Amino acid sequence: MWTVGDVTDVLDRVWRAESGGMLGVLTRRLGDLDRAEEALQDALGQALAHWPDEGVPDNPAGWLVTAAWRKAVDRLRREATGRDKLATLANPLPREPTGDDRLALIFACCHPDLPEPAQVALTLNAVTGLTAEQIAAGFLVPTATMAQRLVRAKRQLREARVRFEPPDPADYPTRLPAVLSTLYLIFNEGYLASSRETPQRRELAIEALDLARQLADLLPAEPEVAGLAALLELHEARAATRFDGWGRLVLLEDQDRHRWDRPMIQSAVVRLGRAMARGQPGPYQLQAGIAAQHALAPSYPRTNWTLIRALYDQLHALTGSPVVLLSRAVATRYAVDPATALAEVDGLGDRLVGYRLWHATRAELLRALGRDDEAAEATRRALALATNPAERELLSRRLRTG
Repeated sequence: MWTVGDVTDVLDRVWRAESGGMLGVLTRRLGDLDRAEEALQDALGQALAHWPDEGVPDNPAGWLVTAAWRKAVDRLRREATGRDKLATLANPLPREPTGDDRLALIFACCHPDLPEPAQVALTLNAVTGLTAEQIAAGFLVPTATMAQRLVRAKRQLREARVRFEPPDPADYPTRLPAVLSTLYLIFNEGYLASSRETPQRRELAIEALDLARQLADLLPAEPEVAGLAALLELHEARAATRFDGWGRLVLLEDQDRHRWDRPMIQSAVVRLGRAMARGQPGPYQLQAGIAAQHALAPSYPRTNWTLIRALYDQLHALTGSPVVLLSRAVATRYAVDPATALAEVDGLGDRLVGYRLWHATRAELLRALGRDDEAAEATRRALALATNPAERELLSRRLRTG
């Protein structure tokens, strides 16, 4: 016998790991994202009702897809418009979800009829199961605004009769920016979660990396796709050292470099080199270049900070992002001096005063200059804005230890 709590835990793990694939295969078969989501929710309820007595099946994701398909077909039979829709569907049940289903769903959600912020938000919601609240935190917008954006995006896809299939290769360029941005955000959410409940979501980071690699294999002539795959590989290579045995966040300068995944780093560097050789540098390639400098440095102090600062200059020229300038200031601290870096950070205050990392970076520079009281106040400001539990613990420790 399984308890309801045990089944709930299993469903939670399956949902976190497989929701994108399950929703992808159902959406491809039904041609309607809302119907697929509704059917999958019904299947989750059915599993919660039956699995405690019947036991968890060997293939939970396959069971849920089959149950959701049957629920969807039953609902279509009961609806007048649904019966017409049902006649266009083939009889066999959907197959078990695969990475192709997730990619197809991502490309469908990144349809050019939608504005890019809506494309990214919808894909995060559909492929990863992130809530409107979690996505809103990543976009720095109110939850209600994000919820409305998701509803509008789904309605637009339905009204445009978008097919949830991989697009024609000729359509890739119009959808790639949003697709790459989405994979990047999925990885970031897995790498350092926006929620207050968990510091990281490893399954999201791994899924984003897998999808980025699939996309790089699918589009070998696209240097920015390779750049993103290399960037995620370089970050993932350090994953084992980012938290200590107590679950506390370990900063880059304190990580044990001997535990980094050197084969993955080497693979990423080779991938990045091939992409850069095409002579079409883009934001993801430049970010990967910065990550590669960190990964290849023998130690934190012996990192090539001058080159990293120059790469941030190139990145800012392409993006215009003040967050890039904030990261550049960290390199300035070591390539020039902390006072110059602090001046750069203070110059961003009008644009980043609501950003926790602006306050946290400023605190570190003030501390380096011996301005401890000001550093403590900046740390408190960062703590007030932080949501991730490991990040909050780190900032609280900074306040205690000075």
